Amino acid sequence: MAYEIERKFLVTDNSYKQLAASSSHIVQGYILSGGGRSVRVRLRDEQGFLTIKGPSRDGGLSRYEFEKEISADEARALFELCEPGLIDKRRWLVPAGDGHIYEVDEFFGENDGLVVAEVELAAPDEPFARAPFLGKELTGTRRYYNAALRRHPFSAWSEAERTAQDVE
Repeated sequence: MAYEIERKFLVTDNSYKQLAASSSHIVQGYILSGGGRSVRVRLRDEQGFLTIKGPSRDGGLSRYEFEKEISADEARALFELCEPGLIDKRRWLVPAGDGHIYEVDEFFGENDGLVVAEVELAAPDEPFARAPFLGKELTGTRRYYNAALRRHPFSAWSEAERTAQDVE
């Protein structure tokens, strides 16, 4: 089994753009999402992916992930099966200087204005260099998951949701 271990943060400024090694445009939809599980279709530039994610058992820090590359045409066809609401974003890859890479997602459409960063780790307690553009940690806060943003987009959030200090 492949487990993804990552920490997620709110991004406080756009300095990540100057630090990025590359970026790509991503559109993704969910064939199925709920109960912490999801089946996702993603088109990254002209590369398609089908991803299955399982529930987290440790507060959102890690979860099972299976990913298979598919053609761009297959991904576009599978969008027809997706639940309403696609995620549209630009992903910036920012080297951290310690071997880690931050994936910074700048959202568009109904999630415009939201920017989050994730760093993948080999172990839950693995140290990593904290980038200067990182703000509040969001690890485990479900409303920032892409599947949740599809159902309840950032543009529909109340001021309380935008400024909440809790971790779910």
